[in-house]
Amino acid sequence: MISNTSLKIRKVVVKLCDIVANRGALLAAAGILGIMKKQGRDSIRDGEKQRTVIGMDGGLFEHYTKFRQCLEITLKELLGEEVAGTIVIEHANDGSGIGAALLAASHSQYLEYES
Repeated sequence: MISNTSLKIRKVVVKLCDIVANRGALLAAAGILGIMKKQGRDSIRDGEKQRTVIGMDGGLFEHYTKFRQCLEITLKELLGEEVAGTIVIEHANDGSGIGAALLAASHSQYLEYES
């Protein structure tokens, strides 16, 4: 139980959690960048600013402020201020099952075109 540990040990655990969460945010930002590049939303073309809304589910994004901040800062660094200003990241509290179902449905449609 954590209450049976010293303050020093608890601070180490908090620091370790921060390191792991920051790493996860960096990886999530890289994945988002890849999707945005694939969709052509990683730059502003002909002065047209497309608004991009990203729905993100999960307790880490919802409750851990440092994760969210690191994710947003990393996207800003990767995309630049102007493009990052067109992105809105919202918490989508729809459950993982719905996201998985949408992914499976879109993949099955892709397979139909591949045949």
